[in-house]
Amino acid sequence: MTLTAHELGSGPVHTQERDPVSILVAQDRNRLQDLIPVRHQRMAVTPFTFFRGAAALMAADLASVPHSGIRTQLCGDAHLSNFGLFLSPERQMVFDLNDFDEAYPGPFEWDVKRLAASMAVAARANGADDRDARRAARRAARAYRRTIITSAQQSVLDCWYDKVDVDKVLAEIGDLLDTTASRNMRKILKKARHRNSEQALAKLCVVEDGRLRIKNDPPLLIPAEEVFVRAPAAYVHEMFAERFERYRAGIAPHLGTLLDQYTFVEAARKVVGVGSVGTRCWIMLFVGKENGDPLFLQLKEAQESVLAPYVDPVDFDNQGRRVVIGQQLMQASSDVLLGWLRGPVYASDDRGVARGAAGESDFYVRQLRDGKGSVVVEGMPVDRLSLYGELCGTVLAQAHARTAARGEIADYVDGLGKSFDRAIADWSLRYAELNDADHAKWVEAVSTGAISAAAMD
Repeated sequence: MTLTAHELGSGPVHTQERDPVSILVAQDRNRLQDLIPVRHQRMAVTPFTFFRGAAALMAADLASVPHSGIRTQLCGDAHLSNFGLFLSPERQMVFDLNDFDEAYPGPFEWDVKRLAASMAVAARANGADDRDARRAARRAARAYRRTIITSAQQSVLDCWYDKVDVDKVLAEIGDLLDTTASRNMRKILKKARHRNSEQALAKLCVVEDGRLRIKNDPPLLIPAEEVFVRAPAAYVHEMFAERFERYRAGIAPHLGTLLDQYTFVEAARKVVGVGSVGTRCWIMLFVGKENGDPLFLQLKEAQESVLAPYVDPVDFDNQGRRVVIGQQLMQASSDVLLGWLRGPVYASDDRGVARGAAGESDFYVRQLRDGKGSVVVEGMPVDRLSLYGELCGTVLAQAHARTAARGEIADYVDGLGKSFDRAIADWSLRYAELNDADHAKWVEAVSTGAISAAAMD
């Protein structure tokens, strides 16, 4: 169907039957129960952290109103904090989308609305009034519209390889930033360039009796031997070595040769993000010739995308493969070690004894901290936030333009012109207001004990 600008900006629908707490708590059933209070607490901190963890809620809200029907590969969770800096395989710093847990094909504007709404939520949380928050969301939508139109005029290969070069961005917008902002951005870039496996080694590991070990920092970081505390160390080691072999069997032979030069040392459970807390996430430490030559791989559980119940189904044989395909389609330069596996999920009793496989789950695999860094949007002044949102809107359009739908998307947004920007901005401001109300209900549920929450730093 072809939506008018009025229809595009309609909603979100807010009914008495819509219970945000129930929708989000329903996700807890498939998560590690001892980490659920951590997730609840992180979502309670601010309206923006709540928004970050509430992708399932927004998916239901998006599905409650008409959509364009123009289908493309979606990130599924394209909020401001899911864009970031990382090193490409060519070891160049790039800025791109960096989270694809909810990746799924669907209506293109769902990603745009998720991004623009995050702009409005963040702006309001940072003290901006509604006028400035709406303007920030509109600028992100405008950047998306202009970029997708330009991308549709490029050749297929030019569109595929198009990306935002971080140094070029600084050269172009650095003079628009105040001195402090520009300096802070450069500090972020410098930090990201050194945020690799060696930096992770210093932060996550210790040397005990000449042996490299992962730190024990519960509940955020726990070595696998401490998770399964009564199981023999050799048994725990073999559990993860077997998972690694399943992953290795599915990657390209030349990458297998690369990985064969490393020796597996240890695995640990690591808590990451906001919305991801409670899903199974492990890091695996490998070393090359010596302790100072580390490689960290992250094994992250991949569950069904929050978008899947609301769009035409796609038959993925493995949810980890779904995530990897989405990432490879949308990123200009993806991690060469991306992969997936289906591995056993081990049960344990209250003493931490591994009792063998209790079913299987899907995982995707990636490098941990391959030059990764991000911009902290909390507290960012609205003028800087708007510039950052424009950059994210540009990147999102480039990601959508790598699929065959770019021409149809471009024709649609070009036909609406500035009305597209205004419609997305209207939606975003209303959603920010709804998000504030939902966050208040979440905080109340935490404070009354209706849902559990852990005290976190």
